[in-house]
Amino acid sequence: MPRKPRERRKRTGWRRLIPTWRVTLLGLAGSTVLGIGLFVLGIALVKVPDAHATATAQSNTWLYSDGSLLARTGQTNRQNVPLDKVSPAAQHAALAAEDRNFYSEGAVNFKGMARAAFNTASGGSTQGGSTITQQYVKNAYLNQKQTVTRKVKEVFIAIKVDATESKDDILSAYLNTSYYGRGAYGVQAAAQAYFGVDASQLTAAQGAYLATLLNAPSAYDVSSATETGKQRAVARWNYVMDGMVAKKWLDPEERRNTAFPEVQAPKSAPGLSGQAGYLVAAATSYLTDHGIVSDAQLAQGGYTITLTVDSGKQRQLQDAVQSQLTDSLKPDTRKVDAAAQAGAVSVDPATGQVLALYGGADATKHWVDNATRTDYQAGSTFKAIALAAALESGARTQYGERITADTVYDGTNRRAVRGAKGTPYAPPNEGERSYGQISLQQATDWSVNTAFAQLAQDTGLDKVRATAVALGLPADTPGLAPVASIPLGTATPSVLQMAGVYAALDNDGRQITPWLVKTLAHGGEQVQLPGHEATQAVSKDTARATTAILRGVVDDPGGTGYRAAALNRPVAGKTGTSDESRSVWFAGYTPELVTVVGLFGQEPGSGKQIGLDGVGGAGSAAGGKFPAQIWTAYMKAALSGQPVGDFPGTSRSSSAGSSAGTPSSPAAPSQSPSAAATDPATGRPGDGGTDTATGTPSPRPTGDGASRPTRSPSARPTGGASRTPSAPAESGIGGVGGVLGGQQQTEG
Repeated sequence: MPRKPRERRKRTGWRRLIPTWRVTLLGLAGSTVLGIGLFVLGIALVKVPDAHATATAQSNTWLYSDGSLLARTGQTNRQNVPLDKVSPAAQHAALAAEDRNFYSEGAVNFKGMARAAFNTASGGSTQGGSTITQQYVKNAYLNQKQTVTRKVKEVFIAIKVDATESKDDILSAYLNTSYYGRGAYGVQAAAQAYFGVDASQLTAAQGAYLATLLNAPSAYDVSSATETGKQRAVARWNYVMDGMVAKKWLDPEERRNTAFPEVQAPKSAPGLSGQAGYLVAAATSYLTDHGIVSDAQLAQGGYTITLTVDSGKQRQLQDAVQSQLTDSLKPDTRKVDAAAQAGAVSVDPATGQVLALYGGADATKHWVDNATRTDYQAGSTFKAIALAAALESGARTQYGERITADTVYDGTNRRAVRGAKGTPYAPPNEGERSYGQISLQQATDWSVNTAFAQLAQDTGLDKVRATAVALGLPADTPGLAPVASIPLGTATPSVLQMAGVYAALDNDGRQITPWLVKTLAHGGEQVQLPGHEATQAVSKDTARATTAILRGVVDDPGGTGYRAAALNRPVAGKTGTSDESRSVWFAGYTPELVTVVGLFGQEPGSGKQIGLDGVGGAGSAAGGKFPAQIWTAYMKAALSGQPVGDFPGTSRSSSAGSSAGTPSSPAAPSQSPSAAATDPATGRPGDGGTDTATGTPSPRPTGDGASRPTRSPSARPTGGASRTPSAPAESGIGGVGGVLGGQQQTEG
């Protein structure tokens, strides 16, 4: 009997995978052999190029928007030194920062590269996975482009270099080819540029700072970096110092006793005198901050950078500063005049293009760019943001009435903010002046601190801060915290950033971050630049309503910005004066152009912030004086020949001095009896007074405005935060702010 054929058992579970394993193992073996073969072939085919031909920097050409020459940069500052001329501390610092296992590992750290690639691909922070050998190859033989082709070449060349050169030679070459910022190639040039010493004399602290700069040279230069940049530089420095301790290159006790080193002020390169250096520095920051090119790429040169800056408007802005400020200064006989530092920016509100930028007297003498610095308070220019926040959010007073230009607030000096939590906040008005019951329109015209402190509380401090960010201030702006003093300008944005805020208001609420690089080319090829899309920061209605209120600052003969009315065009704006007049501002705009001017008190030599009272022999300092005069002179020239346009959706007359569209009555607001409320030089009162969280009154008037009593509150109280039973007005304080409609009006 024939046997039945045996049934083939069906494989299940792990048995089913055995053939797959076999195939996979064979495939992996084959792939490994093939991969090794290709790798060896790659090493054989890729040649090590001549380092000298590609490591030499070329010049960069910087052009105005019309193609005319602004500057050329790229003079190489390099002095090679042998490794024994670099202090051991500086060597160890570089290793601690970039490659702690340099002497014990191979040329390529594949694990680090994979980790960096994964983090970048998954949306994490961009990391470097390169060894010092790879970085040296990139610096000396290749370019700074982030491409796969360049990275593959880097790996093969690094392996070849590691096989033919000693570790000491590679480290020496790396230190001599790295870019440290300030045009300095190599550790010797960097030691001189930042500390004025030779590389052999660098201490551990100094070496750690130079190693920190390798990560982001311009962003971490503490002499010119933003506050955020300085914080990150110090954090990176601590990382390097701790790494030296971890590798036993630095004694823990010495580490504890080592402070962050003192860094020398930078010196501008030849050919970058006047405004050229500031424009180049601002454009460089724009390119590097947006990740368009790196410091090292720019340093290698070969770029043609066309700015948005209009050569004609740039000259007009410089002339305005010269005629309205510089010609009045006598630094040899008036000490305060030597401290006056002007910064200004002019922006096209429709596009966000920076059309003119004034950074200071001369970039080779005053190296800090006054247009981009972020260390002086904005003062009452911030009140425009508080206004927009209140209108945009539909804020109401604490008894439920919608806030408008007619809302009545209590302008009594040192009136405590109602409804706030925590420590009571009662800011002084300028010159300890009381205004009694005034409309929000008047509080804006005359920059009344107590009214705006209450307005911000009624709106919500978080909403005020959020509106500032939406309008263009960086979220990490120093001092931009939701505290009671926020509407009075305790934050320290740059002139450039404030120009962006006011441009958004001028552009019907559409925010475009100001930009100043029009085109970028390298080797004849255009480099792609980011777009400049507008975002709706606040509604069109809010922007127009804010503009209408800000027009009173100029239109009102008693307004703090009355001098700008000489432009004879529709103008909206706001003055600002910080505590002790360390900074005074005027931010203003027409339908066509936005310009912000700041004047900062910086003591020569020490860099200490000091007050500007007496500058130019003009008595007390204020935003309505020199800043408004510079603004008006520049805007007259910049807008000459252009048709006079009006702000859309506003009913206010365009003629200077008009009070159309504002509430009025025969009564006038009260004036404080304090003699300090009037500028003895002009007979005019100030622009809003102390704008800091300290609550300390400024001991002098600012003289920003004309005689105050040109407007009165509306006949009917429409705002505030609370109502109390009627009571007689205080003697000498309050005036018509006493009894209105049978009730004493206060806000809470």
